[in-house]
Amino acid sequence: MSSTMTTRRPSRRDRLRAVLFPLLCAVALLTATAVPATGAEPGSPPSARESGAVVRTDHGLIRGVPHGAYATFEGVPYAAPPTGALRWRAPVPAAAWRGVRDATAPAQSCVQMPAPGAAAVLGSEDCLYLNVTTPTPTPKPAGQKRPVLVWMHGGAFLGGSGSDYSTERLAVRGDTVVVTVNYRLGIFGYFGHPALGSAPPFGLADQQAALRWVRANAERFGGDPDRVTLFGESAGALGICAHLTSPAAARLFQRAVLQSGSCLMSFPRGTLGPGTPVYEPFASQRDVQTAGAEAARQLGCTADGGDEALACLRGQSTDRLATAQLMQSFNRPAFGNALLPMAPDEALTSGRFHRVPVVQGTNHDEMRMFVGLSLAAFPIRTEDDYRARLVEAFGAAAQAVEARYPAAEHLTPALAWAAALTDRSLACTTLAADRAIAAHAPGIPLYGYEFGDPDAPVLAGLPANPGFPYGAAHGFEMPFLFSSFPTERPLSDAQRALSDRMVDYWTAFARTGDPNTADAPRWPVLRPSSPLARSARSVQSLTPGPGGIRPVDAYSAHHCAFWDRLPR
Repeated sequence: MSSTMTTRRPSRRDRLRAVLFPLLCAVALLTATAVPATGAEPGSPPSARESGAVVRTDHGLIRGVPHGAYATFEGVPYAAPPTGALRWRAPVPAAAWRGVRDATAPAQSCVQMPAPGAAAVLGSEDCLYLNVTTPTPTPKPAGQKRPVLVWMHGGAFLGGSGSDYSTERLAVRGDTVVVTVNYRLGIFGYFGHPALGSAPPFGLADQQAALRWVRANAERFGGDPDRVTLFGESAGALGICAHLTSPAAARLFQRAVLQSGSCLMSFPRGTLGPGTPVYEPFASQRDVQTAGAEAARQLGCTADGGDEALACLRGQSTDRLATAQLMQSFNRPAFGNALLPMAPDEALTSGRFHRVPVVQGTNHDEMRMFVGLSLAAFPIRTEDDYRARLVEAFGAAAQAVEARYPAAEHLTPALAWAAALTDRSLACTTLAADRAIAAHAPGIPLYGYEFGDPDAPVLAGLPANPGFPYGAAHGFEMPFLFSSFPTERPLSDAQRALSDRMVDYWTAFARTGDPNTADAPRWPVLRPSSPLARSARSVQSLTPGPGGIRPVDAYSAHHCAFWDRLPR
């Protein structure tokens, strides 16, 4: 085994990736204002919260924290630590414990994509834990069961943690049990190698293990194991797309909410900066294995025998693997295995998905977050700058795209670029995914939305760019569902009213498979037999103020007929 990685002169693509790939997990990293304390070990002495709520799980007793109207149970293991010989293996059940396990603080996050200049690894490989928030009393009187919401965080499969999200409003206002999950990230979650064969994407296998834990334990927290809703944003939504098309996820959930990440999402060349490649969220098993063999070579693990190479790789320290280069080389789940037999986009468009009610939607100005993060490194000041980016992204179609999105009709050329990317990469691909679902399963309850608050609070830590408002950018709906999400200013009264409506819609959908409630504006079902059908256009606008919650024609507003004619 080599003691140092093989070095090489960084290429232009390497330098671009060093700047750009952390942008993909910026939203998740912005929420991590502190490293949470590790949960206490089984059998530890009683904490100061001696009177905390106690629940018997299938592995043993846990003590959480009562907060009046709700209780939290944090740092609950759903699988064994994937360390040592269990690194790059499918999750195995956690060991049972004696006594009462402390569940009053979250466990560490899974190892994160390192921030530029970071001196130490953030997170731990011992990270397969989840957190439960439940209204009190737990369970409800008379044996009534609450619906269960299971949150998969975003962060480009490179960053984030379940404990970044406080879920008490969803639990108390919506009368639901809410579970947030840690899962392996980067090289620890999506590594492949010829010696591993057709191993599953480990981070997605973690998520399914968490769902099995929920199925086994939901009733112990007052939840209904037959009313489990998966919901997630960005990479979390892409994971849910994968589970919708995964045979291994059958009967693990009964509803799905995908926020800003459909099975058909992709980014054209140059989206994140000049020279960056096309982004497809999933990769073939062969491509991941090839990348793994190259990583093994760089790490000095080049033994002829597969078992020896794997032993060498599993012997590497966490910090040697958790480099920016290696983490960002493995953030696309592989297909061509038992968990994902085929690419999720192909599975969806061929009808190979679970028939469960679905809500999926996007934000009106999705790509302003990505463009805004990259403007300092790659400014778009002039129409010539804008035109150059269009040519790289769309080639022969660049002139047609510019005619559809002329810089003169936007405050700045950068905003024109962000609008074109929003429509091409997220808005119209999500509506196309809706059509695919409806075409193969016309009876499934299907609902679309667009979060459209033009003055949504900016997420804390994003750079200010003169003449470039973020609007309703990627991730900006999150503070309306999770009160802990840090923003530059609090929600206004009108925004708090929208937040209440969104919580009501999400939890009503978890309860019945229909987001509608008696006192809220009607949310129409999508039945898009074709792009021209009126029902294909009626997604629910989620915008504060009078008349802000109403059906809107997203297909026309985002020029989807234009994009449907262009090759992807």
